[in-house]
Amino acid sequence: MTLRLLVRCGVRYTSNSENDTLRIGESVGRGLRPGDVLAFTGDLGAGKTAFIRGVARGLGLTARVTSPTFTIVNEYPGTIPLFHFDLYRLGSSDELFEIGWEDYLSRGGVCCVEWSENVPDAIPPEALAVRIEKTGETSRIIDVEGERFE
Repeated sequence: MTLRLLVRCGVRYTSNSENDTLRIGESVGRGLRPGDVLAFTGDLGAGKTAFIRGVARGLGLTARVTSPTFTIVNEYPGTIPLFHFDLYRLGSSDELFEIGWEDYLSRGGVCCVEWSENVPDAIPPEALAVRIEKTGETSRIIDVEGERFE
């Protein structure tokens, strides 16, 4: 039997450009495992999708990552698949469950959820919270917090 410890983590990054945000996302993506959920918050244009493009790179994916604003979810296959959700247009968690949220959680991929604050009761408690705050035209503060099993 392997003992796994629950570790609280919190890291603050400073981004001065979209490329910085991509690199930060890539770094985070390299440490992700199947079943991980990232719950994103931040204003329109804060860089959530850019960060997720970086996560995809960190997972070794080469697909062009775009915002699923109108489709709700985009799927990117890979050794660890990426499921990119944009919940801006959802009115409730019920709508998320109707499109198969629980199935996505059990498929062994990484779920990146933009506008996670729209469905707080659907986000697993062990999800990593990624908050992106605009501090200037191109500058951002990116906080990544959560609990991880090590």
